[in-house]
Amino acid sequence: MEIILKKDVAKLGHADDIVTVATGYAVNYLIPQGYAILATPSAKKIHAENLRQRAHKEAKFRADAEALAAKLAETPVKVSAKVSESGKIFGSVTTAQIAEALVAAGLQVDKKDITLESDIKALGTFEATVKCYKDIKGTVSVEVVAE
Repeated sequence: MEIILKKDVAKLGHADDIVTVATGYAVNYLIPQGYAILATPSAKKIHAENLRQRAHKEAKFRADAEALAAKLAETPVKVSAKVSESGKIFGSVTTAQIAEALVAAGLQVDKKDITLESDIKALGTFEATVKCYKDIKGTVSVEVVAE
Protein backbone atom coordinates (compact mmCIF):
# COMPACT_ATOMS: atom_id res chain seq x y z
CA MET A 1 0.00 0.00 0.00
CA GLU A 2 1.30 3.43 -0.93
CA ILE A 3 1.17 6.17 1.69
CA ILE A 4 2.38 9.75 2.08
CA LEU A 5 4.22 10.33 5.35
CA LYS A 6 3.12 13.37 7.34
CA LYS A 7 5.87 12.99 9.98
CA ASP A 8 9.29 11.35 10.15
CA VAL A 9 9.05 7.64 10.91
CA ALA A 10 12.19 5.80 12.00
CA LYS A 11 13.45 3.20 9.51
CA LEU A 12 10.69 4.15 7.05
CA GLY A 13 11.20 7.68 5.78
CA HIS A 14 10.94 11.39 6.34
CA ALA A 15 7.93 13.67 6.20
CA ASP A 16 6.49 14.12 2.68
CA ASP A 17 8.01 10.88 1.37
CA ILE A 18 5.78 8.53 -0.62
CA VAL A 19 6.55 4.97 0.54
CA THR A 20 5.09 1.51 0.11
CA VAL A 21 4.30 -0.44 3.28
CA ALA A 22 2.26 -3.45 4.30
CA THR A 23 -1.47 -2.80 4.32
CA GLY A 24 -1.87 -3.79 7.98
CA TYR A 25 0.96 -1.48 9.09
CA ALA A 26 -0.61 1.45 7.25
CA VAL A 27 -4.24 0.83 8.21
CA ASN A 28 -3.68 -0.22 11.82
CA TYR A 29 -0.82 2.05 12.89
CA LEU A 30 0.45 4.79 10.56
CA ILE A 31 -2.84 6.30 9.42
CA PRO A 32 -4.68 6.20 12.81
CA GLN A 33 -1.65 7.67 14.62
CA GLY A 34 -1.50 10.55 12.13
CA TYR A 35 1.88 9.59 10.71
CA ALA A 36 0.60 9.08 7.16
CA ILE A 37 -2.28 9.44 4.73
CA LEU A 38 -3.36 7.15 1.92
CA ALA A 39 -1.64 8.01 -1.38
CA THR A 40 -4.64 8.34 -3.67
CA PRO A 41 -4.23 10.09 -7.05
CA SER A 42 -5.84 13.28 -5.69
CA ALA A 43 -3.68 13.18 -2.54
CA LYS A 44 -0.59 12.81 -4.74
CA LYS A 45 -1.59 15.90 -6.77
CA ILE A 46 -2.15 17.92 -3.60
CA HIS A 47 1.16 16.62 -2.23
CA ALA A 48 3.03 17.65 -5.42
CA GLU A 49 1.48 21.14 -5.31
CA ASN A 50 2.36 21.52 -1.63
CA LEU A 51 5.97 20.51 -2.33
CA ARG A 52 6.17 23.01 -5.20
CA GLN A 53 4.84 25.84 -3.02
CA ARG A 54 7.08 24.84 -0.13
CA ALA A 55 10.14 24.89 -2.41
CA HIS A 56 9.25 28.45 -3.46
CA LYS A 57 8.89 29.54 0.19
CA GLU A 58 12.10 27.72 1.10
CA ALA A 59 14.01 29.67 -1.56
CA LYS A 60 12.67 32.97 -0.18
CA PHE A 61 13.58 32.01 3.42
CA ARG A 62 17.09 31.01 2.31
CA ALA A 63 17.61 34.30 0.47
CA ASP A 64 16.44 36.27 3.52
CA ALA A 65 18.71 34.22 5.80
CA GLU A 66 21.74 34.76 3.56
CA ALA A 67 21.05 38.50 3.53
CA LEU A 68 20.80 38.48 7.34
CA ALA A 69 24.08 36.54 7.61
CA ALA A 70 25.80 39.12 5.39
CA LYS A 71 24.44 42.00 7.51
CA LEU A 72 25.59 40.26 10.70
CA ALA A 73 29.13 39.93 9.35
CA GLU A 74 29.38 43.66 8.63
CA THR A 75 27.60 44.88 11.79
CA PRO A 76 29.78 44.70 14.91
CA VAL A 77 27.90 45.26 18.17
CA LYS A 78 28.99 46.73 21.49
CA VAL A 79 27.81 45.33 24.79
CA SER A 80 28.55 47.22 27.98
CA ALA A 81 29.12 45.40 31.24
CA LYS A 82 29.90 46.39 34.80
CA VAL A 83 33.57 46.01 35.54
CA SER A 84 35.47 45.76 38.80
CA GLU A 85 38.50 47.91 39.59
CA SER A 86 40.80 45.11 38.46
CA GLY A 87 39.10 44.98 35.03
CA LYS A 88 37.02 41.82 35.44
CA ILE A 89 33.37 41.66 34.46
CA PHE A 90 30.75 41.00 37.11
CA GLY A 91 29.01 37.87 35.80
CA SER A 92 29.19 37.29 32.05
CA VAL A 93 27.77 38.61 28.81
CA THR A 94 24.70 36.59 27.82
CA THR A 95 23.06 35.85 24.51
CA ALA A 96 20.11 38.01 25.62
CA GLN A 97 22.39 41.04 25.88
CA ILE A 98 23.83 40.32 22.45
CA ALA A 99 20.32 39.94 21.00
CA GLU A 100 19.30 43.30 22.52
CA ALA A 101 22.37 44.95 20.97
CA LEU A 102 21.53 43.42 17.58
CA VAL A 103 17.92 44.65 17.83
CA ALA A 104 19.25 48.12 18.66
CA ALA A 105 21.40 47.86 15.52
CA GLY A 106 18.28 47.05 13.48
CA LEU A 107 18.65 43.28 13.13
CA GLN A 108 15.88 41.01 14.44
CA VAL A 109 17.59 38.02 16.07
CA ASP A 110 16.23 35.75 18.79
CA LYS A 111 18.49 35.01 21.75
CA LYS A 112 17.92 31.27 21.26
CA ASP A 113 19.60 31.46 17.86
CA ILE A 114 22.85 32.90 19.24
CA THR A 115 25.61 30.58 20.41
CA LEU A 116 28.92 31.40 22.04
CA GLU A 117 31.99 29.17 21.99
CA SER A 118 32.66 29.97 25.62
CA ASP A 119 31.29 32.31 28.26
CA ILE A 120 32.30 35.93 27.81
CA LYS A 121 33.79 37.01 31.12
CA ALA A 122 36.34 39.59 30.04
CA LEU A 123 36.61 42.81 28.10
CA GLY A 124 37.54 42.55 24.44
CA THR A 125 36.20 41.38 21.10
CA PHE A 126 34.54 37.99 20.68
CA GLU A 127 32.75 36.08 17.94
CA ALA A 128 29.18 34.81 18.28
CA THR A 129 27.45 32.45 15.86
CA VAL A 130 23.87 33.23 14.85
CA LYS A 131 21.63 30.57 13.33
CA CYS A 132 19.76 32.41 10.57
CA TYR A 133 17.91 29.47 9.01
CA LYS A 134 18.35 25.69 9.18
CA ASP A 135 21.95 25.31 7.92
CA ILE A 136 22.71 29.00 7.27
CA LYS A 137 24.75 30.61 10.02
CA GLY A 138 26.28 34.02 10.40
CA THR A 139 28.93 35.37 12.71
CA VAL A 140 28.78 38.65 14.56
CA SER A 141 31.65 40.46 16.23
CA VAL A 142 30.80 41.37 19.83
CA GLU A 143 32.88 44.02 21.56
CA VAL A 144 32.57 44.05 25.33
CA VAL A 145 33.25 47.46 26.86
CA ALA A 146 33.14 48.81 30.41
CA GLU A 147 30.10 50.80 31.54
